[in-house]
Amino acid sequence: MKALQSRAPGAPLALVDLPDPRPAEGEVLIEILACGLNFADLLMAEGTYQDTPPAPFTLGLEVCGRVLAHGPGVSAPALGARVAVFAGQGGLAERGCFPAALCLPVPDAMSDEEAAGFQVAYGTSHLALARRARLTEGETLVVTGAAGGVGLTAVEIGREMGARVIGIARGAKKRKVAEAAGAEITFDPSDPDLLERLKALGGLDVAYDAVGGGLFKTLMRAANREARLVVIGFASGEVPQVPANHLLVKNLDVIGFYWGGYRRFAPDVMAESLAELTRWFEAGRLHPHVSDVLPLDRAAEAMDLIRQRRSTGKVVVRVAPG
Repeated sequence: MKALQSRAPGAPLALVDLPDPRPAEGEVLIEILACGLNFADLLMAEGTYQDTPPAPFTLGLEVCGRVLAHGPGVSAPALGARVAVFAGQGGLAERGCFPAALCLPVPDAMSDEEAAGFQVAYGTSHLALARRARLTEGETLVVTGAAGGVGLTAVEIGREMGARVIGIARGAKKRKVAEAAGAEITFDPSDPDLLERLKALGGLDVAYDAVGGGLFKTLMRAANREARLVVIGFASGEVPQVPANHLLVKNLDVIGFYWGGYRRFAPDVMAESLAELTRWFEAGRLHPHVSDVLPLDRAAEAMDLIRQRRSTGKVVVRVAPG
């Protein structure tokens, strides 16, 4: 079978031939239909992600696929069932073996591409806002990278939770995407008056920041007293240093959040969150945005779309013919 692998940190990605996998105890063999890409895939390829496997390994954190076979001790999900899996690696391949316990049923109304990119983006935003930031109705939420894979879902979920959402996204096209998802107002991060504009709107109660760098400093200065600033990632490449005296003076919370960690220390929390999000989708409350779909032999090109910030929402690799 074909698979896209990282052979060494920072090395060019390689589309290689691998033996067909066989499911071990507790696993299912899945025909991979589509794989959702994430910024974490870029970091893993560079060897800088906190959960990077030893090289060589097959990239791809999350997939939608069809169950082909059960390993010993497995009877569900049923053969032929369409499932979504967040496994942390192995998605950019024609087939893969994954723990049966991680397989979630895919609603009939959800396309393969939507399902492949649903868990990480929506799961991150839901737990970050509902569990960690304790966002409440009527609060002002500012989302950076508001047209990106996770940022766009934060806009959408924040709107569903009753917040006033302000999106920060680069360029008119991305700002329109964020507005369509529910951002009441949007700004460009390059706006020299961004701080003053945020203050003029009453400041922020919750910040959802996947960018870091100087933008995080602006958010801190625009934060209201007792605001919560959730650190999602550092797409800017700069990890901001937090002045503790500012936290003290304004009674601020800076909250770290890593969604993937819940799979190990609180899998029930992750499962409950994803179940609720699936219900929201089935009720028509969520509308996954997939901007680009490319085949497996162009997966490296799909990764470049994220690296060069040319995508909105999710980039998905279609593995099996659709």
